[in-house]
Order: sequence, then structure tokens, then C-alpha cells
Amino acid sequence: MRTRSMAALLPHISRPVFRKQSPAAVQVMTDWPDIVGPHLAGMTVPRRLSAGTLTVACRGPVAMELQHLAPTVIARINTTCGQGVVKRLKMVQDLTAAPRAPAAAPRRPPPPPVQIDDMPDGPLKEALSRLGGWLNAGRDR
Repeated sequence: MRTRSMAALLPHISRPVFRKQSPAAVQVMTDWPDIVGPHLAGMTVPRRLSAGTLTVACRGPVAMELQHLAPTVIARINTTCGQGVVKRLKMVQDLTAAPRAPAAAPRRPPPPPVQIDDMPDGPLKEALSRLGGWLNAGRDR
């Protein structure tokens, strides 16, 4: 058995997936909260990207808000995913449209801050001390 690079295998793996869904559509779906912000992402879900039209499911009266913000949203999508990916938005009412909730990471208590002796007291020293505590905690894992 001979070894092959991941780059040589990737086209064979990704080609069937990208026939169903373009890379730009996948990026729009995964980056939606970053593109539109948490307020709109909480009430909208991108459903389909086809021929430059992005279909977005909306809850409640947010379709009007999204229609008003369409030029800005389209510009942000095209900045993120590539120029000309989305030319227009199509809003559809879907009362069941609920975004996927991100998996909540378990909250750990903050680690003890590190001691910084050669710095004057103040907010910068406190922030660096806390940051040092997190860095030490990451090194211990």
C-alpha cells in the first residue's frame, strides 16, 4: 500500500458533495451568523442558493427587515464568499425556521491568575494576569 497526499484524495471525496451543494452555498450556510449578525441569524435560516438567488426562511416580521437590509446582506455575503455569489435574496415565511443551536461548550471555572511582580497595579496588570492563567491552564492539558 502506498501513501498518497491528502491533496490528491480531496477532489475524489469532495466532487460528489459539491455536485449537490456548491462550496459557496456551504460557506453561506455555515457562516450565516457571522454574515448577518446574531439578531438576524436568530430569526432566519438560509435554505438554498441557486443561480445567484439565496432563499432565506424567516420567522415573524423579520422578512421586512431583511428585505430592507438586502443590499447590505448581499454585499457581506459576496465579501465573505466571493463576488457575484448572491445577486438577490428571496424571503419565505417559515414559522418553524429555527437556526441550529451551537453546541454549548462546557464552562470551566477561570484558572487562577499568574503573579506579575514587576508591573504597576492597574487594569492592564489584571488583564495580563488573567490571560497568563488561561495560557498556563492550556499548557497543563
